[in-house]
Amino acid sequence: MKNYLKDQTSPYLLQHADNPVNWYPWCEEAFAKAKQEEKPIFLSIGYSTCHWCHVMAHESFEDQEVAQELNEHFISIKVDKEERPDIDSVYMSVCLLFTGNGGWPASIFMTPDQKPFFAGTYFPKRSSYQSVGLLEVLKAIWEKWQQDRDGLFQSAEEITRQLQKEGQQSYGRKGREKLADQAFSLFQHSFDRIHGGFGNAPKFPSPHNLMFLLEYYKARQEKYALVMAEKTLMQMYRGGLFDHIGYGFSRYSTDEYFLVPHFEKMLYDNALLLMCYTQAFCVTGKEVYQNIAEQTAQYIQREMTAPEGGFYSAQDADSEGIEGRYYVFGYNEVIKVLGEISGKAFNKYYNITPEGNFEGKNIPNLLKKPEGVIPKEHLEKVYDYRKKRSRLHLDDKILTAWNGMMIGAFAGMYRVLGKEPYRILAERACACIEKYAEPEGLFVSVRQGRIQGKGFLDDYAFFTFGLLELYRATLKISYLEKAASYCRKGHALFEDQKNGGYYLYGTENESLISRPKETYDGAMPSGNSVMAYNLVKLWQITGEAGWETLAKRQMGFLAGAAQGYPVGQSFFLLAELVWEDPPEHVVCVWKEEEDLKQLQQKKRDGADILVLQNGNAAYPMINDKTTLYICKDNTCSPPINL
Repeated sequence: MKNYLKDQTSPYLLQHADNPVNWYPWCEEAFAKAKQEEKPIFLSIGYSTCHWCHVMAHESFEDQEVAQELNEHFISIKVDKEERPDIDSVYMSVCLLFTGNGGWPASIFMTPDQKPFFAGTYFPKRSSYQSVGLLEVLKAIWEKWQQDRDGLFQSAEEITRQLQKEGQQSYGRKGREKLADQAFSLFQHSFDRIHGGFGNAPKFPSPHNLMFLLEYYKARQEKYALVMAEKTLMQMYRGGLFDHIGYGFSRYSTDEYFLVPHFEKMLYDNALLLMCYTQAFCVTGKEVYQNIAEQTAQYIQREMTAPEGGFYSAQDADSEGIEGRYYVFGYNEVIKVLGEISGKAFNKYYNITPEGNFEGKNIPNLLKKPEGVIPKEHLEKVYDYRKKRSRLHLDDKILTAWNGMMIGAFAGMYRVLGKEPYRILAERACACIEKYAEPEGLFVSVRQGRIQGKGFLDDYAFFTFGLLELYRATLKISYLEKAASYCRKGHALFEDQKNGGYYLYGTENESLISRPKETYDGAMPSGNSVMAYNLVKLWQITGEAGWETLAKRQMGFLAGAAQGYPVGQSFFLLAELVWEDPPEHVVCVWKEEEDLKQLQQKKRDGADILVLQNGNAAYPMINDKTTLYICKDNTCSPPINL
């Protein structure tokens, strides 16, 4: 008999619809039942391409013994963190309080009024010398619930007060002058000079860190910033983090070499990396970065793009229950596909050996920097063989925030490279999101035509970012107007008028036990950092004083949040560098639409261009021809005709 998840939109929840655990989605019915039956709540948070979520599901949630314990003594709730980032943020903070680290699956125990009293991440079914088992945890909590319920409630109240206090923290308006320089020094200190990246394994791509370093190099002419960025970009590409057969990047490297990835592929990683490699091409002019960006774009186009234009969320690490099985090859396996001569050449090029580099198999990589090239038809043959050999689970949710990132990435590629397919991909995805957004405003996700949830801060911040990048790429004024509109609505919905910054959830969303205000740029930039960037660009493009006021307020708030650890807010610092050293500003009063195409080089160079048809009192058209007003470094040149 199915539980209460069978009608959900989330692929993650649907993966658990046949569990013997009597799962509820997050809903009032579950909390009412917990109160009525006086039971604690077990909250499990994860996502559909999460390897350890699969492990815990197979070990425990598909197990009758565990299901009996949960069904008899608990009300069990399952949440997809990608559909409910608000719930995930609140209760991941609880995990951090209890364990000192976070991750998924998150396992939370709480009262019927949603207040947590115990938390962890992955639990095996039974205890081992390494960790306590879920069965033992369930029995201990149920015993405590019966014998000292007041103690659990008291603990839950204390934890909730602590969460609420964190959400109301005020950072003041502290100075921003040295934060970028401090962040550069910290990156320099933790940089792995041999293998690239920062710190020890695991190594996450964190592309916004590299984007900051590339911008820092431009602004300060600090060559070592470029050295760190380039070394990391090339090592990530050469290693197994990049899929050399089907393209695209995995989520992170489990080792220091970027050889062995955690094999799941996330849309947000690939969107940010597209931006990063495109930026690296702009800064250095090196064709290799363009090639990597275009290969990644090819992966997104053929495997992660929905027929209606939106972009899917993720591909799983596991295939047929084995992590990485889809991606690895045996030495002789390749020879069987390509033949003796071509197979051996392929194996040598991609460092595929008889002994293997991952559990007896091989992750193709270029860490030995081979010479020559592999014929395109050989690569396609291996790619086709791999697709037929086994299948990957695809999370086919279309998430607004992540689509905003990818729209921005493809728009940026079109602006820099001038290739029409990237514009088309960006505009089709934008139209897909807007189709479902009107007239109610942004949403969290859509799957098979079903919309999930009112939009959160990240949805408004990232979609605004995507629209701004589309405007900068196409110079279609409608995209600038929409960006301004969504940014204003995001400001109205999420602003903390008292302490500054923006809350994760707003006035249209469900209220939880605390109201998070995220500023840390982790695997993804925070919504607050992206809002800062948006406000800066809206001010620099339009010159409207209102955007300047909001940008200054947001930058001041984030400067306070960044004081202790500025490398944790690198996307905000990227916005700070753009604020300090604005690009060339061009007002184009155009007569013929064809004239706008002649601004391609200025677009590519990153100029902020405001287009006006027919001009106005401040910017009249001269000689009845398209006229440019150009300013740089606080100096404006006389108007010129195009």
